Amino acid sequence: MIAAGFLANGAKVYISSRKAAVCDATAKRLAQTYNSECISIPADLSTLSGIDDFCAQLNTQENHLDVLINNAGVAWGAPLETFPETGWDKVMNTNVKGPFFLVQKLLPLLEKKASFETPTHIVNVGSVDGIQTPVFDNFSYGPSKAAIHHLTRVLAAHLIKRNIIVNGIAPGPFPTYMLSTGVGGGGDTDTTDWEAVGRGNPRGRVGTAEDIAGLAIFLSSRACGFTVGDIITCDGGSIVA
Repeated sequence: MIAAGFLANGAKVYISSRKAAVCDATAKRLAQTYNSECISIPADLSTLSGIDDFCAQLNTQENHLDVLINNAGVAWGAPLETFPETGWDKVMNTNVKGPFFLVQKLLPLLEKKASFETPTHIVNVGSVDGIQTPVFDNFSYGPSKAAIHHLTRVLAAHLIKRNIIVNGIAPGPFPTYMLSTGVGGGGDTDTTDWEAVGRGNPRGRVGTAEDIAGLAIFLSSRACGFTVGDIITCDGGSIVA
């Protein structure tokens, strides 16, 4: 959804995913739909080797980076009594460690054209589950998102001096594969009853592509030149309600 929003507004976009075939197909579909450049660089961004591979490929194609959206994320559901170490480590590695080291490795590209007048931007995607107690038995997910929220503030404090603005988004319910699995849709976003899911939200619906893309574009634009280290909810009012 975020990639589509940037493409619709004329940006050149790189996307990444662990599943190469899906990533390639998505980049092709988005490029055709929006008549803009969308380039696939498949990688496992939960590992240092995957991050190194991704950065090496990006460096062969670009000499600078204007915007980084850290949106890779996973969840793991299991009862408290049997929650496995695997589920804890996978979630923390993907949702917290990965974004930190990706920022670290991409600093040269992010700093290349960053200036006082035209800073570059990093947007970390957290979750309302990092603010409130999650509904599901996904015991590592909420803590991982709380961690990425605080990491956003820490990075913002350090990088603002280098003309890089860091902010975060805490989304609520959106029609994604991850939420579909949680609400009984089995990961099929086309057949999941999103209207039923939306009825439980104060806004009366789930989020749309315009909602999340608009916020991401704001956080990557001149309009965000004085907003630093903030975590903005995009949740239909679920936190305040």
